[in-house]
Amino acid sequence: MATNTQEQQSQAGRHQEVGHKSLLQSDALYQYILETSVYPREPEPMKELRELTAKHPWNLMTTSADEGQFLNMLLKLINAKNTMEIGVYTGYSLLATALALPDDGKILAMDINRENYELGLPVIQKAGVAHKIDFKEGPAMPVLDQLVEDEKNHGSYDFIFVDADKDNYINYHKRLIELVKVGGLIGYDNTLWNGSVVAPPDAPLRKYVRYYRDFVLELNKALAVDPRIEICMLPVGDGITLCRRVK
Repeated sequence: MATNTQEQQSQAGRHQEVGHKSLLQSDALYQYILETSVYPREPEPMKELRELTAKHPWNLMTTSADEGQFLNMLLKLINAKNTMEIGVYTGYSLLATALALPDDGKILAMDINRENYELGLPVIQKAGVAHKIDFKEGPAMPVLDQLVEDEKNHGSYDFIFVDADKDNYINYHKRLIELVKVGGLIGYDNTLWNGSVVAPPDAPLRKYVRYYRDFVLELNKALAVDPRIEICMLPVGDGITLCRRVK
């Protein structure tokens, strides 16, 4: 009995320390969030695209439904109009963004795979928001370099969402900080990277998780000390870090 009591006290102390984050390790709680808050309010086009994407062999790449809901509300809260997305896949987060923007809002969307984007494009078109999207196929870096060269693009974006090649996140940040406006936001996805950011060096990780982990850790350290931004790391989806440009 004494041992059980000690364990309960230890557990209570641990949960007080880590707060609600430990609760999100419960699959049942996550399902509760989806079924209570997300799915009942999910726009029909987003539901259709989510179910379509679930059948794709690379479906783990998609933005989670709760993160899509979060992005949609965030964009409305900041009254975003001119946005950018690096890494599109089938377009679930892109659709969440497009639905949140006003009718004359714009999204510069970049991905190396047009075929994946075109899987979701009919749903986006049916939702009546395809006119807001300027899709460019290919690496984002040359496009960003071209944008940075023209000073009229500096500080012109309200919101930028990055869910792409983790080994380029630092390089993206160097350019995006020039393009987002003061007071605007950059969202970097996967900043908790399957939880591997706290895994010991000898932890058994999937090959791609281990390869990109160091790049994610490098980004997290750089963002934490960047004086040009305020940051907030959220345990939504696979972790998203919001960066608000302050200077």
